[in-house]
Amino acid sequence: MEQAMLIVVLITAAAGGVLALLAITRGSPSPNHASANESPYAAATEGMKRCPSCGVGNLVTEQRCSACGKRLPN
Repeated sequence: MEQAMLIVVLITAAAGGVLALLAITRGSPSPNHASANESPYAAATEGMKRCPSCGVGNLVTEQRCSACGKRLPN
């Protein structure tokens, strides 16, 4: 009885691992994805402001974009 329970637990864990791996490695962006240059994965932007010229995120304290050098809005 104890071996049967262990086998059931192992099979359940393996199936859960496979499902998690499929969800992570799916990798295709959603159909309503805005741009091919954007990542389909979330990124934290708290404390950042995006450059209107090139789209790079900069710290809110920055006056100029770290990538293109253009002036950032206040």
